[in-house]
Amino acid sequence: MNSSQELRIAVKWLRIAAVGLTLTLGACATFEPEVQPPPPPPPAPAPPPVVAPVATHQFPFDPKTTGVLGELQVTQARHEDTLADIARRFNLGYDELRRANPGVDPWLPGEGTRIVLPTQWVLPDAPPEGIVVNVAAMRLFYFPKPAKNQKNQQRVVITYPIGVGKVGWETPIGTTKIVSKRKNPVWSPPPSVRKEHAEKGDPLPAQVPAGPDNPLGAYAMNLGWPSYLMHGTNKPPGVGMRASHGCIRLYPEDIESLFGMIPVGMQVTVVNQPLLYRWQGNSLYVQSYPPVVEGKDESVAPPAVVYDERVSNAIWQQSKVHAGSVNWDLVGRVVTQAQGIAVPVTKRGLTLDSYLASARRVENVLPEGSNWDGNDGPPAKVGVKPVADTGVRGRR
Repeated sequence: MNSSQELRIAVKWLRIAAVGLTLTLGACATFEPEVQPPPPPPPAPAPPPVVAPVATHQFPFDPKTTGVLGELQVTQARHEDTLADIARRFNLGYDELRRANPGVDPWLPGEGTRIVLPTQWVLPDAPPEGIVVNVAAMRLFYFPKPAKNQKNQQRVVITYPIGVGKVGWETPIGTTKIVSKRKNPVWSPPPSVRKEHAEKGDPLPAQVPAGPDNPLGAYAMNLGWPSYLMHGTNKPPGVGMRASHGCIRLYPEDIESLFGMIPVGMQVTVVNQPLLYRWQGNSLYVQSYPPVVEGKDESVAPPAVVYDERVSNAIWQQSKVHAGSVNWDLVGRVVTQAQGIAVPVTKRGLTLDSYLASARRVENVLPEGSNWDGNDGPPAKVGVKPVADTGVRGRR
């Protein structure tokens, strides 16, 4: 065998060895685990769909189980809206809406701005009889009695926003009753109110006839406390504020509805409860409002909300009865921020932000079934027949 043949044989064996090595390496590679890319992060939960709003003035009521009414809702402001516009549209008081939306310009919220609608309320700690008013929440609750022949019928509770007494003219706390009712009332301002107006360069007549200039509106009900009334108004944006001389003001549409349901002699209980907590189903709800303190003007210097051992112990006693687990950090935030939003504090992992994010998202339109028809023009003068003054002077 010559050298050229030996060279060809050597090259042949090198080629065979190369093929074998390639196959061997390929075989080894088949046994190595394949590296998988990390899974993509889960998508953020979609926000709730935008649906029609629900009327929030009447709810089923069971005295044994009902502790919270309504449902939290969220909408978006329109470019022409003010907070007062949105408040009346959703049967809320001005301060109710302002507190739930800190940082929002009340006169120009702005197109597309998120507006929290605090249309959920913890019932005050008072017997569910007649009318119950909570001045801290600036809200009225009416508990109609079932008819004698309808004992098994579903009971309801009706709630409306109200305005209450301003500084120096506080709405009394206690129990009284409706002593008289007047449609198209004549207003006879008491001397103290006339004096105040005169000092401000705005003198009042001895009597103001029924009509669009009458601050009592079209309906008034006298309380057992002399000179204190429950009445309508000719300035609806003032409902939900501490702006009266001690009387209880309602939107025109709400007082009209209430007037027809309330008999003379009905009990009226007025409480001042800024901190509310009750169970509804399996959740303990906490709701906090700025305290209404005599001589303290909330619009100038709101008093601090106290969250101390006494408050936490009272809430703990409620949770202990139901074996609930309370998120105390959330309780502290709800109480001290006093936004008037009812929050379930026994839901695991819940934060105030996540609760607001899960709220019912609704269209910014008048809810079907509302008392208000959307017309905010002055009451018609045609056909107004004033009821004679009873002689009882009203503060308004």
